Amino acid sequence: MILKEIPKDKFLLIAGPCAIEGEEIAFKIAKKLLSITSKLSIPLVFKGSYRKANRTRLDSFTGIGDLKALKILKKINTEFNVPVITDIHDKNEADIAAEYVDILQIPAFLARQTDLLVSAAKTNKIVNIKKGQFMSAESMKYAVGKVRQSGNDNVMLTERGTQFGYNDLIVDFRGISELKKLAPTILDVTHSVQKPNQTSGVTGGNPEYIESLARAGIVNNIDGIFLETHTDPSKAKSDGANMLNINNLEQLLKNLLTLREATSKI
Repeated sequence: MILKEIPKDKFLLIAGPCAIEGEEIAFKIAKKLLSITSKLSIPLVFKGSYRKANRTRLDSFTGIGDLKALKILKKINTEFNVPVITDIHDKNEADIAAEYVDILQIPAFLARQTDLLVSAAKTNKIVNIKKGQFMSAESMKYAVGKVRQSGNDNVMLTERGTQFGYNDLIVDFRGISELKKLAPTILDVTHSVQKPNQTSGVTGGNPEYIESLARAGIVNNIDGIFLETHTDPSKAKSDGANMLNINNLEQLLKNLLTLREATSKI
């Protein structure tokens, strides 16, 4: 499993655009990510959704076509020799997506869907389950159990905030310790700063808090950081309001490495 190979003073980075918007922009982001992470010796998994199935408004961007986007992910995997991850939304998508990616991600809203978890597990790919916004950390043991009981021990969890009122999310760092008892745990620092359920029908966000959350995750011994990034978040077709501008990524990662190196000695 990818996480087993990471030194104690490092962490896994799962990063990329929210959605695959096209080959040119996906490759531009991948090249920049690899340039930064190679320099800092941080292991990278490139992420991108081939389709955005959960949209508030009917006219929101959902994708460029499933196979077209999956082929771009596979091309990035092959040309850059980097693992890739994408989310699936229905049990019938698991085998299809597994032909193109290394890790299958279960979206937070679908974390309890038994058929989806079982179908992902049976591909024998690594399965990353995002904790439901409506679920406690402790209750994720059942989601993990569904994957392991289906014969796949390659499972990890991602914390992405818990619903706090109607329009906000909060990360309860007590939950990190509980999730780590179940499986390797990633902290999603961009979805955790979302402001969901806006009256416009488009999710808002507070990206100025990304580094604060990431630092707290590192101090709390998180196994990896998940973040969505773009060359120009204002022009991103999905979740731009809570993305990190890729030009700010290198300094963020340097700061996190400094913290990880210090805390790894404790």
